[in-house]
Amino acid sequence: MANGVGELVVKGVNHSYGAGKLRVPILYDIHLHIKNGEFVALCGTSGSGKSTLLSLLAGLMKPEDGQIFVNGEEISRYSENQLCQFRRRSMGFVFQSFNLLPNLTALENVELPLIFAGESIRSRRKRAKEMLELVGLGERITHKPNELSGGQQQRVSIARALVNAPGIVLADEPTGNLDSATEKEILQLMRQMNRERGTTYVIVTHDQEVAQQSDRVIYMQDGRIVEKAEKPA
Repeated sequence: MANGVGELVVKGVNHSYGAGKLRVPILYDIHLHIKNGEFVALCGTSGSGKSTLLSLLAGLMKPEDGQIFVNGEEISRYSENQLCQFRRRSMGFVFQSFNLLPNLTALENVELPLIFAGESIRSRRKRAKEMLELVGLGERITHKPNELSGGQQQRVSIARALVNAPGIVLADEPTGNLDSATEKEILQLMRQMNRERGTTYVIVTHDQEVAQQSDRVIYMQDGRIVEKAEKPA
């Protein structure tokens, strides 16, 4: 099961880049509530602000105005050290480009969050191996990224995101570099992990297949949330 819960609340968030005359507004008055265990797709055209919102939810940036709460804690007021500890404890990340270290094996890549958490070698090896087996790569633990297919690399990325049992997984276009068949496999795997482990997923995507399989779709346009739907049309 996930560590704690995965509730996200955004209240009146505005954000911009730059300063003075070069200031460019990106997000306008964002209000959002994502419940524990939801599988949510965040959709919109390029430049709509969805990746910026994901970065704010991750605590990678602080909002210019407004508040962000995760599991009741206002992370928008955390120090950089507190944010680092919070991400390590509560969040996992999946990226379009996989972000695996090329010189490490699948097992070693999945171990990384546990190393940062100070877990012993024996314990982290056991947990990383179990997670790779869970995502169907039990026989690939000694393979390096260049010895794995794109879908297998994304499975390693998902295993790494989940090895610390975070309450929340944030994913940025996780199926963007995959063919349609592999995309369906990865989506099914994330959905399975969501249901079995109770982990909350927030997925930035252009992919209608991801949107169709989500509990809820949140649409963004020009820095604003323009529509909320329980199921995509």
